[in-house]
Amino acid sequence: MRHETVGSHLVASIGRGRGEESVAAALARMAADKPASVELVCVTDDAGRLLGALPIGRLFKLGGEVALRDAMDPAFPRVGTDDDQETAASLALHHGVDALPVVDREGRLLGTMPSQALLQVLRQEHVEDLHRLAGIRRETSQARHAIEDPPMRQARHRLPWLLVGLAGGALATAAMAGFEATLEKTIAVAFFVPGLVYLADAIGTQSEAIAVRGLSLTRAGIAHLLSGELRTGMVIGATLGLIAFLPILLAFGNVQLAAAVSISIFVAGSIAAAIGIGLPWLFARLGLDPAYGSGPVATVIQDILSILVYFAVLRAFGI
Repeated sequence: MRHETVGSHLVASIGRGRGEESVAAALARMAADKPASVELVCVTDDAGRLLGALPIGRLFKLGGEVALRDAMDPAFPRVGTDDDQETAASLALHHGVDALPVVDREGRLLGTMPSQALLQVLRQEHVEDLHRLAGIRRETSQARHAIEDPPMRQARHRLPWLLVGLAGGALATAAMAGFEATLEKTIAVAFFVPGLVYLADAIGTQSEAIAVRGLSLTRAGIAHLLSGELRTGMVIGATLGLIAFLPILLAFGNVQLAAAVSISIFVAGSIAAAIGIGLPWLFARLGLDPAYGSGPVATVIQDILSILVYFAVLRAFGI
């Protein structure tokens, strides 16, 4: 997994000030020094250690005699040069700040990671996540321009995970073949397989998209995230199942079939939501990018489980 650090975005020429310095003196000095970045005013002690920071806009609202020590936010978020760039961007979003002070291991101020760099990182990571959702897993920098690549290179990027999908498709076919007797007995049960699989995939894809980005932004534990997404999947599955019950009953006149399909939608949707967020988390724990847990891999698992759930419910209803 590519690891780019904050250090590659460091701007050293920034607005600085000492704790005892007044607002008026700090503004006058910055006007003379003309630093490259003035989004933040970083306040340091005599040894150059960061004491706090404040946005430049706030500085203009204060009285000229106010000391920077009294105006700064001592808890202003900060990062190190070796920190991951996406972690830094997530930290800025979490705290609602436009730029981040960058310090060394001893807490000495080195500069800032400006807003332009943060936006660039967020866009770059978002594009890479989208590529991985499509199954692109290698040559990340070139993959940013994958739409312009020759067909052979595009195929090389996308085929590995699609081969996983092909193997999963064979397993799904085998699962269907295992319920041949059920299909011969009531052919109508086959009509609902595509719709059930699609709904499970759609619910899972929504969860995957949330997980791929959310796992890097949230600080909540996986148990909390999984529990919340499972409950969401249950609500969505129950709603869709209830909506489907009456039309199926009216169309086929079979209460058992309508109930079986509705319950299958509920169960498959709940499972798909859990897989959608649990699989990216598992990939992250294994040291892989969470985005690898989406796309073909999750789709294959969801498809097979949806089919197994459906036919297990049918058998439970005696169909």
